[in-house]
Amino acid sequence: MRSTAGSTAPTGTATRPEHEGRVRRFGTAERMVHRATGYLMLLCLVSAACLYLGPLAQLVGRRHLMVTVHEWSGISLPLPFLLGLFSPAFRADLRRLNRFAVYDRQWLRAVRRRRTSPEARPAGKFNAGQKLYAGWIAGAVPVMMFTGLLMWFMGLLPFISRTSAIFVHDLLAWAITFVVLGHMRMAFGDPEVRLGMRTGYVTRSWAQRHHSRWLKEERASDVSEQTDKV
Repeated sequence: MRSTAGSTAPTGTATRPEHEGRVRRFGTAERMVHRATGYLMLLCLVSAACLYLGPLAQLVGRRHLMVTVHEWSGISLPLPFLLGLFSPAFRADLRRLNRFAVYDRQWLRAVRRRRTSPEARPAGKFNAGQKLYAGWIAGAVPVMMFTGLLMWFMGLLPFISRTSAIFVHDLLAWAITFVVLGHMRMAFGDPEVRLGMRTGYVTRSWAQRHHSRWLKEERASDVSEQTDKV
């Protein structure tokens, strides 16, 4: 079967058609990494609560099971990220998250001054808040894993006391809990954000309002692709 003019996929492959008035924000790899990481993080936090909070521990019981779930969910946290590195789209998103542009500082200033207009908060595919959240989580998870391993294998580094590891682990766990709850609160406050992460598509009007610079990049990329085909 021959390919038709203007087709963007190899002949014989099925592609999901673009929805009218919508733009593709995330591919399958990005959504699967986010979903798997979110489930593992929630499992880790819930099992930790069942171990740390006395009333909840008495209600749930099965302490050994909770310890096992907590240990292995924590150890598995980096796995979705590592698997996602095989995806070019996921690596491209990581590069976006790792770059702090001039307009990101403008976004932060607007947040401090409580200015909510789209013009006051310019953003690319990810706004400054999302970049800071991603960077903070990327730093916190390895520290949690390191201190957790020191508690799990007490003789791993004898010069670091188990008490110190527990203190850092517990303190950072509370910080992660509040930050993740804030992240979830922001997501539940915007149905379009959840739709984009669930289906991969968002409305163009939402993208124009909250991520105008990214939408311009997408349009420029589409024009470039069309020019290359001609």
